Amino acid sequence: MILLASKSSGRLATLRAAGVEPLVRASSVDEEAVLHELAQRRRTTGLATPSAAEQVQALARAKALDVAASTDPQDAEVIVGCDSMLEIDGRVVGKPVNAADARERWRTMSGSTGTLHTGHFLVRAVDGAIAEGVSSATIRFGSPSQTEIDAYIASGEPLGCAGAFTIDGLGGAFIEGIDGDPHGVVGISLPLLRRLLADLGVRWTDLWAPPVGKGTD
Repeated sequence: MILLASKSSGRLATLRAAGVEPLVRASSVDEEAVLHELAQRRRTTGLATPSAAEQVQALARAKALDVAASTDPQDAEVIVGCDSMLEIDGRVVGKPVNAADARERWRTMSGSTGTLHTGHFLVRAVDGAIAEGVSSATIRFGSPSQTEIDAYIASGEPLGCAGAFTIDGLGGAFIEGIDGDPHGVVGISLPLLRRLLADLGVRWTDLWAPPVGKGTD
C-alpha cells in the first residue's frame, strides 16, 4: 500500500480511478520556508535562482520526508509526496492567494501557453530508499470572456489549484490542449509514478484494489 502525503482531492481521485486506494496523510510542511531555504542555498553557492522543476521537487521531497518520519512501515510500503507549479510568462506560480490574484493570473494565461511542473518524491518506509522525478506538460489556454473568468473565479475552484486552473473540473472547458501527461497536470503522473515505484521494488499492478481478474461467475 502507498501513502499519499497530500490532501489534494485531484491526486486522490486520479489514483482511485487508476485502481489504487492509498492511505492519505497531509504533511505539515511550511512551503514558503522550504522555498526560501532552497533559494538561500542556491545564492550561497553562487548558482542561479531555482527553476520551477527544482522548486516543485524540493516541496515534494519535504512533504514526503515529513510524513515518512511519522509513518510505521507496517502501515504503508511507500510514501508519495507531490507538488505542482505553473511556469508562464517568465514567472513560476503556485496557488493564487485570493480571487484578485486568480483574476490577474487568467489575464496572463488567456490565449497563452504555460508549463505545469509536478514534482514526485517517493520514500520506502522500511529503509528510507528514495526515488524522484518531475513531470512537465505544456498547457494551451483558451481565451474565455471576462464574464466566464468571473464566473469561474466565483466558483472557488481556481483558488485551490496551482496556476488557478484545473483540467478535470470546471476549468477544463478553458483549456485548448495539453502536450504531455494530463495526469501530471491534475497533480500526479501515473506513468512516472509507476516507474518510480518500480525503482523501489513495487509493482504497479499489485496496488490495484480490488484485484483485477478476480470477479465473480
